[in-house]
Amino acid sequence: MPLRIADLLARPELNLSVTYDVPAALLDRTVEAATVSDLLHPGKWLQGGELLMTIGLVLPMEPAACRAYVRDVTEGGAACLALGLGTGLPYQEAPTPLTDAAREAGLPLLTVPDEVPFIAVTKAVFDARADEQQAVLHRAFATQRRLTAAATDSGLRPMLEEWTAATGVGAAVLDPLGRLLATGGGRRPPSPAAARDLVERVAARGLRGSASSTADGRRLEVQPLGARRLRGLLLLTGSPDAAARAVLPGLVSLLSLELERRHLMDEPERRRRSALLAELLSDEEGPAGRAHDILAAAGLHDDRVRGVVVEPPAAGPADSGPHDIAADLALAVPGGLVRVAESGLVEAVVGAGLDVRDVLGRFAPRCPAGIGPLAPPDAVRVSLRQAAGLLGVSRASGVPEEARQSAASRLLLDLGDRRTLHGYADAVLGPLDLADHGEELLTTLGAWLETGGAWDATSRRLGVHRHTVRNRLDKAMDLTGRRLDDPDDRFDLWLATRIRSGGDIRQGGGGRS
Repeated sequence: MPLRIADLLARPELNLSVTYDVPAALLDRTVEAATVSDLLHPGKWLQGGELLMTIGLVLPMEPAACRAYVRDVTEGGAACLALGLGTGLPYQEAPTPLTDAAREAGLPLLTVPDEVPFIAVTKAVFDARADEQQAVLHRAFATQRRLTAAATDSGLRPMLEEWTAATGVGAAVLDPLGRLLATGGGRRPPSPAAARDLVERVAARGLRGSASSTADGRRLEVQPLGARRLRGLLLLTGSPDAAARAVLPGLVSLLSLELERRHLMDEPERRRRSALLAELLSDEEGPAGRAHDILAAAGLHDDRVRGVVVEPPAAGPADSGPHDIAADLALAVPGGLVRVAESGLVEAVVGAGLDVRDVLGRFAPRCPAGIGPLAPPDAVRVSLRQAAGLLGVSRASGVPEEARQSAASRLLLDLGDRRTLHGYADAVLGPLDLADHGEELLTTLGAWLETGGAWDATSRRLGVHRHTVRNRLDKAMDLTGRRLDDPDDRFDLWLATRIRSGGDIRQGGGGRS
């Protein structure tokens, strides 16, 4: 327990007295230290919480001067003021002007009798503080032992429950995206929603630091968990005391070890899901609904999915390789369909509801990445090809690029890099490359764009009926997910066909209008 003024008054060996009827709330003030000063302005030498002792050697007795002195002591943060009395000292009892000034300022004024030296009071204060710190250490060690014993149960919840029972501070473990993994219970468990901004701020920094704030009148604190990479977040609700604060690093370490253990145990499951993705992307034609069944086996039941491709850094930290990035994405992606391809690229299939940019920003920051368009499960290979085609664009822009991002085409006009341009063309026209009679569809699309969308002129150029032209273009639009009546889509298609044909994209064309 912290040392209070009332505790010092209760010590018979000190025989301290109050000079006026001090309210009980003031006597509950904590005493952090004891010091002696006979300066007229001692406030600037205080740090706060002191028992300031003086014999009043230079203390003036005018009421105004006493009020100024007490104000200086109070502003310095002193917990209370003690006046030494005795034979040969300036005062044998507390002077009325000083007592009145202390009462007005709400500063407890004590007297130290002649037979008690100031050093005895100082020693009593520091002995009590030492006892308090020892008690804190004992509580911290006891809590740490309980946490260690709970950790042997191989679970997050037992550790959190022991922490909350020992400290009264609510605790929860979240995954790196802020999703709840376990909580310690209690009457007021922490709410991830109330701490969303705080959680996102800490998660964005990885293992580099914690943060705290206040929400709904409660103190919130978030600590990162993990060894080399961020594996989770510890959310605390409440204000840990000194003992709890001392054991908090131990709790963080034990939780981090448990999350790392889980990560290692999940390796066989990640391999299984990687094999499922390889089967999904195989070139072999399977029965209708095969892709949907594979996704469902991995827990991904969306009717529309998209491919994501990430290019790991060529040279970087040891924990930023393709397998590390793939493991992190598998943790964040519902269904966990992630693999490292033979090319070294990381490929993933995700559902429509996932915020892909947020996931990439957390687990693959500053890595070139392409995001394919939403497609039925049977067409996920096309979405992945389009995503891979955007890696060059992402490499140049420095941000993940999405297949439906028409602004990227305008950026390409200024880039002029052939490798990047052909990657973009592959992203736009990739679905036609994989389709039956794809070359025929590409030729018809190019002719229609070059004639400015004239159906009869396209029909004459190709020597086919205009209905055939329309049917081919309808099929091409279904495959690419584009619309001929959308100006942005039309521009993207025109630019991609011009790149494929080897034409000069900086010159106008019939379809550019």
